[in-house]
Amino acid sequence: MRYENPLYMVEDAGAADLISGGRLQLGISRGSPEQVIKGYEYFGHVPEPGETDADMARRHTARFLEVLEGEGFAEPNPRPMFPNPPGLLRLEPHSPGLRRRIWWGAGSRATAIWTAQQGMNLMSSTLLTEDTGVPFHRLQAEQIQLFRDAWAEAGHGWEPRVSVSRSIFPIVNDLDRRLFGLETRSQDQVGFLDGGKARFGKTYAGEPDQLVEQLAEDEAIAAADTLLLTIPNQLGVDYNAHLLRSVVEHVAPGLGWR
Repeated sequence: MRYENPLYMVEDAGAADLISGGRLQLGISRGSPEQVIKGYEYFGHVPEPGETDADMARRHTARFLEVLEGEGFAEPNPRPMFPNPPGLLRLEPHSPGLRRRIWWGAGSRATAIWTAQQGMNLMSSTLLTEDTGVPFHRLQAEQIQLFRDAWAEAGHGWEPRVSVSRSIFPIVNDLDRRLFGLETRSQDQVGFLDGGKARFGKTYAGEPDQLVEQLAEDEAIAAADTLLLTIPNQLGVDYNAHLLRSVVEHVAPGLGWR
């Protein structure tokens, strides 16, 4: 959202949702660390005095969510030959219901609380920009609980969704073993990102029965209602289709996923 014009984004999102028959699930966030120093400024988005790029992203998001509601805000031009309807005008196209299908990619527990306060669904990946010494899945489960508590306190009047991302590679043939056999020993990793500690979640790779046992102990997956699978797109469509089928056919039934 550091790079986005909020009003133009509302137009694009509304059009995409109408074209898709109201099926758009739109994930947004501040954005990850990038190759270019202050790249957003090349696009004409400059933080205000005393404002960080994260503050600017949240300001853009607040305006985006406000206009997405569909309330009129713009003074119509009084043209006698082509009169506007009475009252203030909203952005078009407007898609009713899209406001409840906006997800924020939160990388910390504090951001999850802010996400709930803004009335957005929570999207949490395999990275948290903090570390308390507990396993990644437990830290992420804490993040989800803080989100749900803040949501209840905000009193939005509707139930949000929570998604987590995982890298899951069932090993069901020799090619799987050649590509991901070493990942069977994967563990959480702790490193430094944006000047502070960050914890990266492990990769789940192994025989299907082993994965079922390991994933059943993942507290964040249990706390979420949606699981996003990260797949290595450089391996091509056919192999990734195989990976997804392997998860659906060999892992999901043992965990009651649907």
